[in-house]
Amino acid sequence: MQKKMPIGVSDFKQLREKNYYFVDKTDFIRRLVDDHSAVTLITRPRRFGKTLTMSMLKYFFSIQQQSVSKPLFAGLAIERAGEKYQQERGQYPVIFLSLKDFSMNSWAEMLEGWRDFLAGLFLEHTVVRDAERVQPELIERFQKIAEGKADTVAMSSALALLMRMMHQYYGRPVLVLIDEYDAPIQQAWSKGFYDPCITFLRQFLSSALKDNPDLDFAVLTGVLRVAKESIFSGLNNFDVCTVLGEAYADVFGFTAEEVTKMAKDMQMESALPDIQRWYDGYRFGRKDIYNPWSVVNFFRYHELADYWVNTSGNVIIQALLRHDSREQDTALLALLHGETVTAAIREGVIYEDIESDNDTLFTMLLTTGYLTTISKQRGISGLICDLTIPNKEVRDVYRAEIIDRVKSGLSAAHLEKMMMDLLNGRAETFSTGLSKYLRYYVSAFDAANKESFYHGLLLGMTALLVPEYVVDSNRESGLGRFDLAIFPKDTKKVGVIMEFKAAAREDELEKKAQDALQQIEAKKYDTEFTKRGIKQVWRYGIAFYGKQVCVVKGND
Repeated sequence: MQKKMPIGVSDFKQLREKNYYFVDKTDFIRRLVDDHSAVTLITRPRRFGKTLTMSMLKYFFSIQQQSVSKPLFAGLAIERAGEKYQQERGQYPVIFLSLKDFSMNSWAEMLEGWRDFLAGLFLEHTVVRDAERVQPELIERFQKIAEGKADTVAMSSALALLMRMMHQYYGRPVLVLIDEYDAPIQQAWSKGFYDPCITFLRQFLSSALKDNPDLDFAVLTGVLRVAKESIFSGLNNFDVCTVLGEAYADVFGFTAEEVTKMAKDMQMESALPDIQRWYDGYRFGRKDIYNPWSVVNFFRYHELADYWVNTSGNVIIQALLRHDSREQDTALLALLHGETVTAAIREGVIYEDIESDNDTLFTMLLTTGYLTTISKQRGISGLICDLTIPNKEVRDVYRAEIIDRVKSGLSAAHLEKMMMDLLNGRAETFSTGLSKYLRYYVSAFDAANKESFYHGLLLGMTALLVPEYVVDSNRESGLGRFDLAIFPKDTKKVGVIMEFKAAAREDELEKKAQDALQQIEAKKYDTEFTKRGIKQVWRYGIAFYGKQVCVVKGND
């Protein structure tokens, strides 16, 4: 079977009518019918099928879509579930809105974006302007919003207004579906107008969802669970389903069974190990989940590539790199080497804390899909999780962002050539490349402080050399601790030891570099290489004075 892959298709009706490949998630409808809260918020990373799934709910439940919806669900799990669930089809007035495209650069621009967005939403529901069923004063307010003439106060209560009118028109309360509810918040945080955005959304959502007789139930999706006190204050019967919970764990993203079936349907079962290495690794509750966007792209193009990480900016990763502390460097190095970091996860996050609270930052990295859980347990400070990078694709984005951070005015190719010179024993050309790197990247203070410098260099080297090498620092070996070492995973390749010294004067550079080289020999720093079966090791003594450098290499 060779069906088209639904790349960029987020409308359920279009997907079904044009015969795109569909991984059947309609059992989600049965679960909502059987047991839903007044308001359900489900948080998942971007591009994990949230918009398509919410579109599916719209077409199933909507009174407005009743005449066209039956064939869309023919042969799917919800049809097989029985008559009880078919009786729910087309029975609800539905408001569906997706906030994923709010990418404005200022609050003034975003406010205008809201005005246009709400006008478009209201024009989809002009049928409710019926004076026989709906209060005339509501119709007047409706018209101002539909014409794009509403002020901020009117816009902040617009959703509640539309719900009231639809309730009056259809004679039953409304089902509200809000896709990517937090997209405007993340954009506002990254562009510096977080406070007015939060204030607006708090009123917009609470007026519609809090103790509202016009609401039947609501389903919201997003990437983050924004702190309840900042936006959902006072909301009763509010159920939050995060990546750590069991509820709806298999609805967004593909399970291993679903990917195996896709591979069989596409006659590509031999690719399953590679698909797993690149796109698997997420844990939602106790479910093993693949990235659906990347899997669909792979089956479309038949090529392993970084599909998901290139779909939007990586502002959360960039925030991690802005911390630039020894603790953060250690965590990054561990993650790049496939190890774990431990953090207290606080699922109700506040964006203002991201720069000062490591736990908040790691919570955001987890919920946005850049980390996943290996284990979790309850501690005094809450849920304590061991976290790791889920797969090769996500590891690539860490590497790319780190390289972008450390290269400054240089190209990535310059850094890569510098690493190749180092690994191949070309001390003179490595010294030339390192001197240029110092001029572009390192301040005179950093260059005088070997700790701050070589840990920055360590991050860049690790990002470039993983997974073929293990880059380590300050590890015991022989009679002391080396500064920096590169261990090849293939023991036939050459390893590298580096020792750093800071010179007090320019004319001391060569002597200090020689002292560093002699320290490698005297302390037998190559002992760890011998233990690992690595027979050949390049030894470098490196001395700094300001932005000047001297590199000497030991005998082969």
